[in-house]
Amino acid sequence: MVTMQDVARHAGVSVMTVSNVINARPHVRDATRDRVLTAIDDLGYAVNAAARSLRQGRSGVIGLAIPDIDRPYFGQLAELIVARAAQDGYEVVIEHTGADREREIGALRHSRLRSYDGLLISAVNLSGADAALFRGELPVVVLGERSYEERVDHVVMANADGAGMIARHLIEQGARSLAMIGGVHDPAVPAGAGTLRAAGFVEAAEAEGVQVDRRMLVDCAYSFEGGLRSVEHLLGTGVPFDGLFCATDVLAIGAIRGLHERGISVPGDMLVAGFDDVPVARFTVPSVTSVAPDHAGMVDAALAMLVSRIAGERGADDYREHVSTARLQVRESTRRPRS
Repeated sequence: MVTMQDVARHAGVSVMTVSNVINARPHVRDATRDRVLTAIDDLGYAVNAAARSLRQGRSGVIGLAIPDIDRPYFGQLAELIVARAAQDGYEVVIEHTGADREREIGALRHSRLRSYDGLLISAVNLSGADAALFRGELPVVVLGERSYEERVDHVVMANADGAGMIARHLIEQGARSLAMIGGVHDPAVPAGAGTLRAAGFVEAAEAEGVQVDRRMLVDCAYSFEGGLRSVEHLLGTGVPFDGLFCATDVLAIGAIRGLHERGISVPGDMLVAGFDDVPVARFTVPSVTSVAPDHAGMVDAALAMLVSRIAGERGADDYREHVSTARLQVRESTRRPRS
């Protein structure tokens, strides 16, 4: 049986360093952590907790790796997953990746060490060529927008369709000059939520006869501050616009604040819509029109995939994809007073 001492010798570090890596303690250099994890993989080392879970059949724990813990969307997602997983008898451990590629890979590697039965991961910076990382012995379901070179268990939002709903709605409400915060329409940019939403928005608008000036598509950090600063940038271009799509509700709320500070009323002077339908969107003034991407349906699909994989109910090559449905939730930010 491989021991911690074996791992330490293989990696050229102390046993204490191996312990620090296994228990995710801070102050371990990235290069050292990578050597230890590589040694663990090479030797097939499993911590005692993992061995116990193997004897018992499962640990009853699944991991959830997400890029942010302070955004309303991921808070809502985590709450739904925790509640739904409990119905299947699982506890959930949340890991914060910061949308960093190495930390996303680390979440996958640590899941085996922590004896998780499976992992849900919202992958931001793992590319299409990384499919093999999701197809190993550990059951993994990917939450995210990227396509992969091999099939993986995958849950995807209806990004383009939802953004198209926003474009058509803004035009129906009288907007004729459109702008967007949080995405660019550029085939050279890797597929992600922002680029997919930008593509759906632009293509739907142009199908309705409304051209979107590409200068009016602004990428930014998905934060309240990002929305506020981006709308200031758009106003500074001097290009007039009367309909604004924000790639998330958080951006929309920040943008509405920025417009208010410039004396521009929503929806009187400007129509604004978001995406995600997070709970806070109902309670702002004005409340925010948004795309509701069926959060509950996505969580149900992701956990059904994961639990069936954990139970061994699917073959090695039986990978599935679920694309959510989208619904437009119209609120005050796009309802102009009737004359």
